[in-house]
Amino acid sequence: MTLKPQDPQPEHWRHDAGTGTVAVMTIPGLLSRARVFDVDATLVVDVPVQPAADAAWLELTVEFDGKRQWSRRIPAHNPGQTDGLEYHQRVRLEAEQALRVRAVVKVSGASVRQLQVEAREAL
Repeated sequence: MTLKPQDPQPEHWRHDAGTGTVAVMTIPGLLSRARVFDVDATLVVDVPVQPAADAAWLELTVEFDGKRQWSRRIPAHNPGQTDGLEYHQRVRLEAEQALRVRAVVKVSGASVRQLQVEAREAL
């Protein structure tokens, strides 16, 4: 497909919270058209070596506009390496509709290496 000058370029929004435990990203509303986004939240943690790894766990919660979409808590695996959780959802935003994505992390016995939220527009 060839893009014409009037064709919109796909939007890409990203917030990297690094080692933080909360990532917030807002996609502003657009007056001219509705849009569809693939929204992803990615958590990577460092897992300690044994025996501390036996009790380690990680949790990721994702909210859209303050409403919980998904939450998972799992035991940490891969002692001495990394483990993680990922979330993906496709969402449609109507014209003028904004979206606030919030990812919240809780860990016990592990440490956050990276928390990131991202949205790519599907054209």
